[in-house]
Amino acid sequence: MKLLNTILVRLAVALLPILALWSVVFYFAMVEEINDEADDSLEGYAELIMRRTLAGKELPAVGDGTNNSYVLEFLGHDKSVVPSMQYSDSLVYIHEKRETEPARVLTTCFSDADGAMYRLQVVMPTFEREDLLSSVFWHILVLFLAIVLTIFLATIFVFHRSMRPLYRLLGWLEQYTPGKGVSNFPASPSVVEFRNLIDSARATITRAESYFEQQKQFIGNASHELQTPLAVLGNRIEWLLDNTALTNEQAAELNKMQQALRRLVRLNRTLLLLAKIDNGQFPEVADVNIAELIREEAETYSEIYAGRGIECVVDLPQRLVFRMNEELATIFVTNLLKNAFLHSPGGGKISVYTTGSTLIFANSGSEALDSTRLFHRFYKQGKTGNTGLGLALVGSIARSYKMKVEYSFNEGRHLFKIGFGI
Repeated sequence: MKLLNTILVRLAVALLPILALWSVVFYFAMVEEINDEADDSLEGYAELIMRRTLAGKELPAVGDGTNNSYVLEFLGHDKSVVPSMQYSDSLVYIHEKRETEPARVLTTCFSDADGAMYRLQVVMPTFEREDLLSSVFWHILVLFLAIVLTIFLATIFVFHRSMRPLYRLLGWLEQYTPGKGVSNFPASPSVVEFRNLIDSARATITRAESYFEQQKQFIGNASHELQTPLAVLGNRIEWLLDNTALTNEQAAELNKMQQALRRLVRLNRTLLLLAKIDNGQFPEVADVNIAELIREEAETYSEIYAGRGIECVVDLPQRLVFRMNEELATIFVTNLLKNAFLHSPGGGKISVYTTGSTLIFANSGSEALDSTRLFHRFYKQGKTGNTGLGLALVGSIARSYKMKVEYSFNEGRHLFKIGFGI
């Protein structure tokens, strides 16, 4: 989830309990205020009735145009009755509407000059609490949505304006290639945090460039320094085999040494090649016809492995062009083909074809390879006699050109799918 969306979600979640609590407080405050107003009205109406009763005047008629109604009850000279005033909520039946409604009730007792006691109950219809609760809920919901929308729009505007330095830095980092130098680096903004971030990124990239140059120098020096003594050792062994009288046992030992030395030479070259690929030391690119390259290499490997009776079928269009380094393209194709021949049983079949924008190398096999380690260095399954670096080279080249390589095993066939974006 993007940072902006995360901020908006968290703001909405934080506002929800706040507005919920506020709505509860608001509801009870409204109820209290309405009851206060109703109590004041009831108290005034009750006072009017009591004054008229004590003065012997005509009392107000029920249904005199007000919402209030009353019940006046004569209690006589009952000394147990204590004058009091009580408010309560109740339900009353409204004859005019023929329905029951909630009401606020004032009950009080008073006495006249002769000590006679009266009980007065004044009733005033009020509000439906369910209606008020529903109204408060929907208004709060609309208010919540309006606040969230306002915050959403304001946050987008403020966020994008405030985060421009970060976006510029991210854009620069996405385009940055090790070994190309630190050029057109974003300028330091006025915001302290962003300025520190960009300065730290600049320092880190500068150190990375320095390490990269040192690594390139090391690779070049190591390649030169290792290849020379390995070549000398190989020549010495050949000289011994050609110019000295050796016993069969001695000659066999020298042959073993020579084979081990050749394997070491291949291993050294492959590891150096992997390091150069990972360091981006093959910047030259051209339009490479992958289809033609596959056909040429397939013919070569068919001749090399002719004794195993492996059939290789290449079903590709005449041109299948991809822009990459020509040397790496050859290494990529040859390692995939060599892997197919090595892991195909005698009399097996290899097929190279395309499906949509996917190039597929398929070969016969008896069991699946470990897809989690397949493109790791030195991974070998079975006694194939290889160094275990062929598919590591394939994976490294694929990463360099943002190609997607997938392996699967289906119905006795190894499938390597390469997404070239063709």
